[in-house]
Amino acid sequence: MSVREPLGAMGRAARDAEEQLRRAPAAERSGAIRAMAGNIRRRSDEILAANEKDVAGATRLVDRLLLTNERIEDMARGLEEIAGLPDPVGETIDEWTRPNGLQISRVRTPIGVIGMIYESRPNVTAEAAAICLRSGNAVILRSGSEALRSALAIGQAITEALEESGLPAGSVQIVPVADREAVGMMLEGLSGTIDLIIPRGGRALVERVITDARVPVLGHLEGVCHTYVHRSADPDMATSIVHNAKLRRVSVCGSTETLLIDEEAAASLLPRIASSLEGCELRGDEKARAIVPMGAATETDWRTEYLAPVLAVKTVASIDEAIDHIERFGTGHTEAIVASDRSAAEYFLDRVDSAIVLWNASTQFADGGEFGFGAEIGIATGKLHARGPVGPEQLTTFKYQVRGSGQVRP
Repeated sequence: MSVREPLGAMGRAARDAEEQLRRAPAAERSGAIRAMAGNIRRRSDEILAANEKDVAGATRLVDRLLLTNERIEDMARGLEEIAGLPDPVGETIDEWTRPNGLQISRVRTPIGVIGMIYESRPNVTAEAAAICLRSGNAVILRSGSEALRSALAIGQAITEALEESGLPAGSVQIVPVADREAVGMMLEGLSGTIDLIIPRGGRALVERVITDARVPVLGHLEGVCHTYVHRSADPDMATSIVHNAKLRRVSVCGSTETLLIDEEAAASLLPRIASSLEGCELRGDEKARAIVPMGAATETDWRTEYLAPVLAVKTVASIDEAIDHIERFGTGHTEAIVASDRSAAEYFLDRVDSAIVLWNASTQFADGGEFGFGAEIGIATGKLHARGPVGPEQLTTFKYQVRGSGQVRP
């Protein structure tokens, strides 16, 4: 059976809900998000059972897909953090008075209806729902087939929370099937009911969304992230940061995929760093291989988001060579420098044009929760509207409110 009729109905329900959410008090939306957290805890056994079936059928990126009691609790706590964030809707960003007496205000307002298409990560279902409610947007969620059972189980907890809170069920809807026709319909905008599409998944998915979407897209292609160890780096700090940046969780988009190391420091630092990366395959350039035995890197390695315990290693003669490498092979996601030299670090922070640039910290801090957003709906690597972790504030636009006292234009 075609999904066109039910998807069309979902779009209309979302548009109706969006009008109500725009007017709903902040406290009412906060209460719904807290109810979502409570229901996810109460339904944890059902969610884990659904997730077990998803994991059983998975062939790749199992760590992204897997839920545990700890991860469910983290999910619930993240929602509670989102519920406690300042509400962006209605915030006055700026205001001024013109010489003719007109009072002009720039005020935050929801975007409207968000369509999100994602793979692998069932926690995205809850996080996206909460961030959209916090920012006054309705959302239609389309999970990949590999996580659909988990998404629907989480969705049941969300629907109950909306009912308990008196918000319309159309505020958060999950496409109940993995039919690819649903993706095509969402990319077309569901007959004008979707205002923004957010893809979150592999390169093939994101490229399709960017190519085929007839509505604006907010997303990123890949996270080819770099950590640059400067010649002034503290050895203990460099070793700890590189280990965490690569191996804390290899399947996240903020995982470092290429280590750039200053030639002047490589002889002393690279063996120490390499020995800390037990279980991680290293692929290096000729100079790196002369210091530590490892496989040979090709240009393909510099461009690859492994999402696995594999790390490309390149020696560089200067900070400018490191920056040039990032500009050529990076994806604009997250880059880090480890350095004791403040001037070198500030130069790197200023010159590197990625969404997130860190000094003396792991690239795995590329996360909305770590930025104080409670969670994120994704990491945006484009340069328009939003960039970096996308939280509630980034899912608003603005309008101008102009207050006069009878002015007419001459």
